[in-house]
Amino acid sequence: MPNYEKLSPQLSEKIKEDIMNGTRPCFGADGSAAVRRNPLYDKESVWRPAYVRDVDKIMHSPYYNRYTDKTQVFSFYKNDDITRRALHVQLVSRIARSIGSVLNLNLDLIEAIALGHDIGHTPFGHAGERYISEVYHANTGRFFNHNVHSVRVLDGIFPLNITLDTLDGIITHNGEFEMHEYRPSVMENFEQFDKMVESCYVDEKNIIKIVPSTLEGCVVRVCDIIAYLGKDRQDAKRAKFIDSDDSLGDAGIGTINAEIINNLEVNIIENSYGKPYIAMDTEHYLGMKEAKKTNYEQIYRTERITKVLDNTVKPMMQKMYEKLLSDLKNGKKSSPVFKHHVDFVSGNHYAAKKPYLETEYNQIVVDYIASMTDDYCTDLYEFLFPGSDIHLNYHGYFEDLI
Repeated sequence: MPNYEKLSPQLSEKIKEDIMNGTRPCFGADGSAAVRRNPLYDKESVWRPAYVRDVDKIMHSPYYNRYTDKTQVFSFYKNDDITRRALHVQLVSRIARSIGSVLNLNLDLIEAIALGHDIGHTPFGHAGERYISEVYHANTGRFFNHNVHSVRVLDGIFPLNITLDTLDGIITHNGEFEMHEYRPSVMENFEQFDKMVESCYVDEKNIIKIVPSTLEGCVVRVCDIIAYLGKDRQDAKRAKFIDSDDSLGDAGIGTINAEIINNLEVNIIENSYGKPYIAMDTEHYLGMKEAKKTNYEQIYRTERITKVLDNTVKPMMQKMYEKLLSDLKNGKKSSPVFKHHVDFVSGNHYAAKKPYLETEYNQIVVDYIASMTDDYCTDLYEFLFPGSDIHLNYHGYFEDLI
């Protein structure tokens, strides 16, 4: 029987009184003080505050549509009930706003960070991210990370004049590294931010050291974990990867997705209300940590997933990378890297400082591959290498009927 925890009566009454009396503590970001690269544009108005503008820019950006066909974990399943990134970012936003509304944070900033946090993610989930980083590093000595690339999409490939607070929340969102407490750091200006971004390209370990500079960013970071923790288990059951909701245990925070979300939301509110940081109690923190470890051991890193990806997607991406890089160097204008990427980016590049084609060629190839959806990546490989002995075999819609 599911156990849905509730806020303590004392805190519930405290929150009700604070709302009624207008005395809720406020540690939220002030949009009127938001910083942009070009302060002459995108000034907030009564009906379009600063972070609302960020949300609009992100949702209407050229790559936002591509969330729809980027898988989370189960890349080789034709199943419309299994999560794609389009749903994941919405779930992160919804969960984070549920917490943020009680804590009196800036909900528009939360939404902007949440909806933009994975826009630079690769096809085929974290495996695709790892394969791109390996070949990119072999060619340049630099590393690829989807957090950093999400910033590049919104601030470099398409210079959208997004606020510093939103970009900071996106690059620091890392949902792979849980924390007991999330205390905001200090991010004073774009000069400091750009140094942080560059540090993540040259040292892959730096991504785990950076911390959001706003409470909104801290909330999104922990909610990224909450959003996928139970949902990935739900997807695993739908993909017949596990037998039941009880297969992976509850680690004290629940077994089904709704239970996990509710219990972690409640605990965060209980331990964070009126405080300048985001926290869980030890029991729930350790429970979340253990549940995530179980997901890795029994879902993400199982041979059923890793072997298929390593034997197919990895060599596909490596071969495509070298082919596309060669086409760029040789100026082969009929290549998809020109027709489908350079031309597309150049046509949507807004007020860029220099033509996109002047970007370092390895970076252009990385930009292109990272922008691909799963299906496009597969089709491009078949187009570039017809007759290849590498094939992706999907679990079909009707295989259980055969």
